[in-house]
Amino acid sequence: MTIRKYVNKAAASTLLVAMILAGCGGETPESMLASARNYMANNDNKAAAIQLKNALQKNPDLGEARFLLGKTLLDGGESTSAEIELRKAKDLNYSADQVVPLLARTQLMLGQPKKVTEDLAKVQLTSPESKADLLVTTGQAYLMMGNIDASQTAFDEALTAVPGYGPALVGQARIKAVKRDLPGALALLESALEKSPKLYDAWQLKGDILYAQGDAKGATEAYRKALEGKADYLPAHSSLVTRFLQDGSLDEAGKQLEAMKKVAPQHPQTILLQAQLSYRQKNFKAAQESVQKYLGAIPDSTLGLQLAGAIEYELKSYSMAETYLTKVLSKTPELGLARRILIASYLRSGQPAKALATLQPVLDKIEKDSNMLALAGEVYMQNGDAEKAGDYFSKAAALDPTNIGKRTAVALSQLVEGETSTAYRELEEIASVDTGIKADMALIASQLRSRKFDQALKSIAGLEKKQPENPLAPYLRGIALLGKADKPAASKSFEQALVMNPAYFPAAAILANLDMADKKPEDAKKRFEGVLAKDPKNVQALLALAELRAKTGGKLDEVAGLIDKAIVANPSEAAPRIALIGIYMGAKETKKALVAAQDALAVLPNHPQVLDAAGRAQQAAGEFNQALATYGKLATLAPNSPQPYLRMAEIQVAAKNKEAAMQDLRKALSVKSDSVEAQRGIMMLDLDAGRTAEALAMARQIQKQRPKEAVGYMLEGDAHALKKSWNEAATAYRNGLKQNSETALAVKLHAVLVAGGGSGEADRFADSWIKEHAKDLQFRLYLAEAATARKDYATASKHYRVLVDAQPNNPATLNNLAWALAQNKDPKAIEFAEKANKLAPDQPALMDTLGVLLVDKGDTARGLELLQKAVSLAPQSALIRFNFAKALVKAGKKDEAKRELDELAKLGDKFPAQAEVAKLLQGL
Repeated sequence: MTIRKYVNKAAASTLLVAMILAGCGGETPESMLASARNYMANNDNKAAAIQLKNALQKNPDLGEARFLLGKTLLDGGESTSAEIELRKAKDLNYSADQVVPLLARTQLMLGQPKKVTEDLAKVQLTSPESKADLLVTTGQAYLMMGNIDASQTAFDEALTAVPGYGPALVGQARIKAVKRDLPGALALLESALEKSPKLYDAWQLKGDILYAQGDAKGATEAYRKALEGKADYLPAHSSLVTRFLQDGSLDEAGKQLEAMKKVAPQHPQTILLQAQLSYRQKNFKAAQESVQKYLGAIPDSTLGLQLAGAIEYELKSYSMAETYLTKVLSKTPELGLARRILIASYLRSGQPAKALATLQPVLDKIEKDSNMLALAGEVYMQNGDAEKAGDYFSKAAALDPTNIGKRTAVALSQLVEGETSTAYRELEEIASVDTGIKADMALIASQLRSRKFDQALKSIAGLEKKQPENPLAPYLRGIALLGKADKPAASKSFEQALVMNPAYFPAAAILANLDMADKKPEDAKKRFEGVLAKDPKNVQALLALAELRAKTGGKLDEVAGLIDKAIVANPSEAAPRIALIGIYMGAKETKKALVAAQDALAVLPNHPQVLDAAGRAQQAAGEFNQALATYGKLATLAPNSPQPYLRMAEIQVAAKNKEAAMQDLRKALSVKSDSVEAQRGIMMLDLDAGRTAEALAMARQIQKQRPKEAVGYMLEGDAHALKKSWNEAATAYRNGLKQNSETALAVKLHAVLVAGGGSGEADRFADSWIKEHAKDLQFRLYLAEAATARKDYATASKHYRVLVDAQPNNPATLNNLAWALAQNKDPKAIEFAEKANKLAPDQPALMDTLGVLLVDKGDTARGLELLQKAVSLAPQSALIRFNFAKALVKAGKKDEAKRELDELAKLGDKFPAQAEVAKLLQGL
């Protein structure tokens, strides 16, 4: 019996389905359209979409069906599909008043505000409500692009079309919020809600403002009010989920997300929030699946890409993390979390150079971020700079010393305060129990900075146990061993790091430096080639090869060719492009520098360092307008940096537009009120214009801002010295020395005492300064150079001898001593010149000195050989060419001498010794 009943019921169901299908087959497109309207009236968009699609299968040209399908898809968050249907409706000439406002909203949801402002905003509509609707969306588009004035105009015009139009009032409130006028924004919203209590987007914005003011409870209530006005309003659902995630209320976030899924399960925002929730729950595989689905719908979403990178990092898929995060930063460089994760990813995957390159653009913006400061310490540590690493670890600790959860920071703060023994014990304990390496790194950095090399070696052994496959430990061991002056053992340790990772550049670089110190440039070259054999695109190694070639006498084109290889291998990297611009600039090849800059800008138009280098090249080439435009763009990209305005001021001065230069310097000061560069520039312009009182007032303002620094007193003294007010200048410099015993102040004080005619007072000051600062080699170098300039070679020799005793292997000092001794006919001059050339071979200035001395001594053949080579290495140096010409005259080689002297004569005023040139030519 039971079986028969079941069969009969099944048969009846089949019959019913057949009847329904038969009925559907007989429906007309128009009846399906009518049915869809009914479904939409009852908020059943899914059923409506089915009916509309059925209608369009029978009649694809049904404009209203296309429009309504686009509307339902848009309401469900399927913006891409909605755009397709709405455009088809538009092509079928369906009412522009209905289609265009909706299409504009769709473009906005797709992140395409320009299409709204440039295309759709121009469409002429007839209905005031439609005009107002489109104008509000246009205003939102302008706001999205940062054009607040155009946005305000659009909202005002919407209110003209429909007075009191709620969405326009919400738009105006949004502008006030952007301008940080939150009370004004709230007042406008209250006005809008008084007229339209169900205005859900007004409740939404009110919630956002309340949350920004710290009223989380009020914000939550406002979002719930928005959902009362429109139960399927996704932004309110999204905000509630986001708020709960931020507050760590994961259960509440999950419940709200389930409610959101009932409304729009396939909406990209729903999927993104699911990915975020899974990530916070540490279910990284589920998070990965959700974020991939989200990126399939919105592939260029910066937040989606950032989350995808964070997930891949947690899954230890560092190459995929890099792919996502580099894409994010190319689009949105200020996204701090993406940069932080990318840096950490590079560190974990053994790419410290890339970590450093990623960190450097934001180093001036992390002073108040203890996490980033600590990360910077780790980056510098892994790049072998223990000194800087220690600085950043200490800054992180000083910024956040009371956070008990950061035991490492607390220990570091103890180091800052001088409690070294306690701090070291604490760091050692943390390192012993923590599986991470941050405490190890902080401890090792501190020990290396304090030159506690034996303790550092013990700590490095602990690090090595945690990460036996990481080349960092043997590399750091090498640093410590170098500190102990055990060069052979250090070299072995660096070699060990390269065995573990042949592409580990820091170890290769330090070994190359050791090779160069041993006069083995070929061995140094092989170090970098070894890195490239493992990692052919390694930017650091490619640039290091170029630098090595430049140091060993490589010609400009050869060095540039090596840098070009780095560019070809890494077209999107800034460093090699900046290096190429720099090398051409250094060689005064301004046209080539300009071409390199244009190529760099074509690939990296928004890279701050590239823009700066390009602006320099444009300025050097005399392309002032281009340079100003480049720095103007840089100012927009870096609104908190005074540097672009300083560069612009420099260009305006070169273009003799001093008024514009002053304006740019004042802009720089408005960005950074204590920018010494800007203050100095304003002083110079004031002094140039005869405004001495204003210039001195600026100097005294700097003294108030920086009371313990020398710069304000130095600038005051310089202002007086420029007017030859020697006594006043000396007083300013003396006042500065009371605050700060800086050598530069001492030098300037001595110079103005000499200039004021008080040579005796100057000598007494010099003697007292040397007595009190016996190790101040910089001041003694100044005295030596000043004596040489006034041809007091005996005094110069005395000072240079002291300098050579202090730095016996300084080739420049040896060279200068040799020259001073030679002027007093001291036979030891050649001995010092020979040593200088041995320490630094193939240096034109050193070869010039030795060559002249050899010719004077009678060793003409060797002297001429050295001078000829010096000329070939430095063909632009007129002085070396002149010395070569004089040596040729002495050697009786008149034809060759005449050729050299003729070249010098062509220089005219550019070479000051033209009288001697003419005299020598006359004697040939």
